[in-house]
Amino acid sequence: MRVLCAFPEAMPSSNSRPPACLAPVALFLALLLHRSLSSQAGDRRPLPVDRAPGMKEKTLILLDVSTKNPVRTVNENFLSLQLDPSIIHDGWLDFLSSKRLVTLARGLSPAFLRFGGKRTDFLQFQNLRNPAKSRGGPGPDYYLKNYEDDIVRSDVALDKQKGCKIAQHPDVMLELQREKAAQMHLVLLKEQFSNTYSNLILTARSLDKLYNFADCSGLHLIFALNALRRNPNNSWNSSSALSLLKYSASKKYNISWELGNEPNNYRTMHGRAVNGSQLGKDYIQLKSLLQPIRIYSRASLYGPNIGRPRKNVIALLDGFMKVAGSTVDAVTWQHCYIDGRVVKVMDFLKTRLLDTLSDQIRKIQKVVNTYTPGKKIWLEGVVTTSAGGTNNLSDSYAAGFLWLNTLGMLANQGIDVVIRHSFFDHGYNHLVDQNFNPLPDYWLSLLYKRLIGPKVLAVHVAGLQRKPRPGRVIRDKLRIYAHCTNHHNHNYVRGSITLFIINLHRSRKKIKLAGTLRDKLVHQYLLQPYGQEGLKSKSVQLNGQPLVMVDDGTLPELKPRPLRAGRTLVIPPVTMGFYVVKNVNALACRYR
Repeated sequence: MRVLCAFPEAMPSSNSRPPACLAPVALFLALLLHRSLSSQAGDRRPLPVDRAPGMKEKTLILLDVSTKNPVRTVNENFLSLQLDPSIIHDGWLDFLSSKRLVTLARGLSPAFLRFGGKRTDFLQFQNLRNPAKSRGGPGPDYYLKNYEDDIVRSDVALDKQKGCKIAQHPDVMLELQREKAAQMHLVLLKEQFSNTYSNLILTARSLDKLYNFADCSGLHLIFALNALRRNPNNSWNSSSALSLLKYSASKKYNISWELGNEPNNYRTMHGRAVNGSQLGKDYIQLKSLLQPIRIYSRASLYGPNIGRPRKNVIALLDGFMKVAGSTVDAVTWQHCYIDGRVVKVMDFLKTRLLDTLSDQIRKIQKVVNTYTPGKKIWLEGVVTTSAGGTNNLSDSYAAGFLWLNTLGMLANQGIDVVIRHSFFDHGYNHLVDQNFNPLPDYWLSLLYKRLIGPKVLAVHVAGLQRKPRPGRVIRDKLRIYAHCTNHHNHNYVRGSITLFIINLHRSRKKIKLAGTLRDKLVHQYLLQPYGQEGLKSKSVQLNGQPLVMVDDGTLPELKPRPLRAGRTLVIPPVTMGFYVVKNVNALACRYR
């Protein structure tokens, strides 16, 4: 029903009322006026705006780097590697001469190679030539244990540059070895969970193979000696160690030394505790063994390789530093991010987890600087998860966020070397799998080695600041680190800077290079998962191209994606990458 209203031609008198139909109009105008006044008074909620699906509001981040002086300078071998003695148990030690393994290890040189782990303190050296000769007749196991003598000689070639023994193992041998290693893996896990370990015999032949692998790969071997051989008065029994030292010296092996592994766990592993003071005396004893041996009189000595710095561990370190702080060339400790084997893929993206390392660094530095200010500190045996890691998680793309952040954080806080547990074989925290294929963390490490130099630069960021709230810790999901570009990389002139960026946000981030970085050419090396498994993938792609070894067993060329000068960096969600800013002419980076 429509209501018609007729307005009089003349204005009504003051006593007259407005027509009834004007009441709704007046009400509408009053509501409109009230809404306008409310908006001016502070009710500023934006009206809904239609956006394209998946689009989020972007924040532009301004980034600059201090280029005059480095804030830290770390060791040239900053990113180094570890091999666990379990490779003696499961037979993989005999395959370290594989051409493919040596090629992969060479890609990460120069580096230290630490031979140590849980079974260090159950390692016994025997100077026997080849005890496997007397075991059984011809068969699969016989050939595995004696492959250097029994494989057709054409399978063993000499590297012309170093005279190294490099082997091409038949597929049938590798398959047999994988079966053997899978069975032994269950035994090793049982030992680890029950804390009951069997002794390991390291023969002279095995030591030769270990050193051959390190030397051919361009790695400097650090050998951790058994510290659990004890005399009745709890002092260290050095007889087995002395035999190993004499044999190594006779072969002129260039080796650095350690004593023991996680001495804070000796009570649970062996039923006999060793305090920090006694451990310090043991190191002094080892130093006295090395000095009369001409080749080792100046050999480096590292230790005490303690575990996570809880109260009892800090007490052990304190006692050690009082007695032997000046004896070691660097103080070492270990770190494990996640206790237990059951984790979710999203655990690797938690900023709280990434930051757990920072507090441990401060605890170690406090004790070390109390006794020996300026002493080098190393993080040895860093792993993402304990008990050998978790299959399909610790060896996936997702685990790389922890690894790359560890490298950035340690260098920024002045840790001289970080040793990754492990390069090959043990558990699922390794860089190379049992098919001799590189895993995501290997490619991440290779990029780091190729692009990152030892000089650490200060990063200045604007646009990320958030107001702190009471009781809330702000943890950055966008992490940016800067170093001078590796001066051994001849693709970039001295003075170039390399950024590596971790974006844990579920949205992309835009970064505008400012200050000394403004309008410079940038090379992008963006590492993303490859395949349908996403973050759980064990394959990666670089700038959209999958990374795999070449058919002839060599490493592929790591090709950058050039970005136009002055272009804003767009960092995709949940990714990590390296960005070389060319021709910055940074004073801190122009000289070694």
